[in-house]
Formats: sequence, C-alpha cells, structure tokens
Amino acid sequence: MSVLQLQGRMLSMVGCLTSYRCFFLLQRRDGAVNQFSKKGGLGMRILGLDYGEKRIGVAICDELGITAQPLITIIRKSWQKDIGTITTLVTTYRVEKIVIGYPLRLDGSEGIQCEKVTRFAHRLQAALGIPLIQWDETLSTKEAEEILLQSGVPPKKRKEFVDRLAASLILQSYLDAQSKEK
Repeated sequence: MSVLQLQGRMLSMVGCLTSYRCFFLLQRRDGAVNQFSKKGGLGMRILGLDYGEKRIGVAICDELGITAQPLITIIRKSWQKDIGTITTLVTTYRVEKIVIGYPLRLDGSEGIQCEKVTRFAHRLQAALGIPLIQWDETLSTKEAEEILLQSGVPPKKRKEFVDRLAASLILQSYLDAQSKEK
C-alpha cells in the first residue's frame, strides 16, 4: 500500500467517524451565511497540534469549521525549524487560530508534559501572534493508535500517521464543542 493510498484510507476513516456527527452539525447551523467572515471569505481555518518531544502532529479544519483532517507530522529538529514549518502552514492555509492538545492526566491533574506544552504554546503564540487554545487531549494518541490498528495499517506505518491523526481528533473535539455552544 502506497503512502498516498494509506493517507486516503486514513482520511476516509476519519470522514466516516465524523460524517454522522457532521450531518447533524449541518442541520443545527443557522445557515452558510453565518459562516462567512468579515473578510468576505469562508470562516476561519483552525490548525490543530499534537505536541510531542520527537514529533508534532498537525491537522487542519475545513473553512466552515465542521471537520478536522490530518495534515502532516513534523519531525522535531529545533525550535526554529518547528516554528518555521508551523508559520508556513499558518500562512498557506490562512490559519486564524491554533488548538494545541493539553495532556491532562486521567484524574484531570496537570503533569510535567502539561508544563512542556504550555511553554511551547507561549513561545508559539508570541512568534505567530494569533490566538492559541490549549485543549484537553486525554487519550487522543491511544484513540488514534486504535483507529490505525482497526484500519489495518501496518505497525511500521502507524508511527508515521499516529500524531497527525491524534491532532485531528483533538481539533475535531474542539470543533464539536464550539458547535454545541452556538
């Protein structure tokens, strides 16, 4: 199976997971007119990040803010290269907000990894100057691993896709919560 086939399969799988939810989200919205921004285009694009010490999973939402799709996995090399890659994505996709996974423990308390994510988030927000939201990512990586396992993705390929899929699950959770508030 080629990388493109694998990505397509993964996107189809994520689409299946969210399509039922999306149907009802579309039914609850007041109409597409409400989704247009003051800039005259479609609503804002939001980038989702699953921050790790070795990799950063990246996802992007559609212009209506309904569905999240896995985008890329950044192999961490240095702060400058990480921020350069994220800046390019923010510019390319005209991102107006970033949601970064916040790894709370199962009991809801904060651990050492939360401190690392917070430091990274503060530096990222200072560098980009756009809103950044920390969002509970509890078990998102485990859920992503399970989805890839159930989809028949070979173990060697899972590592390549798990972080970006986890980022899409985090971002989708945020989008779903925002749609319920409207």
